Amino acid sequence: MLYYNTHYPAAIIMTLNDLPNQKHNHKQCVSNALAMAEQVCLERGVQLTPIRYQVLELIWESHKAVKAYELLDRIKPLQMAAKPPTIYRALEFLSEQGFIHRVESLNAFIGCRCSNAPHEQLLLICKNCQEVEERTAPKVMQALSEEFNDAEFIVHSKAIEIHGLCSQCAASVATDLSD
Repeated sequence: MLYYNTHYPAAIIMTLNDLPNQKHNHKQCVSNALAMAEQVCLERGVQLTPIRYQVLELIWESHKAVKAYELLDRIKPLQMAAKPPTIYRALEFLSEQGFIHRVESLNAFIGCRCSNAPHEQLLLICKNCQEVEERTAPKVMQALSEEFNDAEFIVHSKAIEIHGLCSQCAASVATDLSD
């Protein structure tokens, strides 16, 4: 079960849909995510242990989904004794706290850009560069909720994964085609 608290300092709140045409500052993005995780853990009285912090930091190195064994390979230089259960326990904690999402179709994980509020997941996965963008898509989620209600279906979790081309890769393909 995920627990959310919406009382965060404005400096560390991240939105899902950044303003269009603004260059992404990934260093600030990572810093915000880690600061938010630390703050949330303090408020909830749970421990963000060094290994959990390092796993979260590795996940946030890019917006590409990362597999558990990739994390294990990347954490070995930092934690020589790390084994698969170490990584899986850290991933379970980070997921329970809402700091990461599992990308089911890739069997991998991404950092959650809005762990400050409960939300459903719409993940846009670029098949070319492997970047994953998390979106709120309230109209899509509302339409799905209406369908579930009509079917009298009780939803336990809702995540939608869409595979395609991100805007940068699509533009690159269009440029290649026009040459």
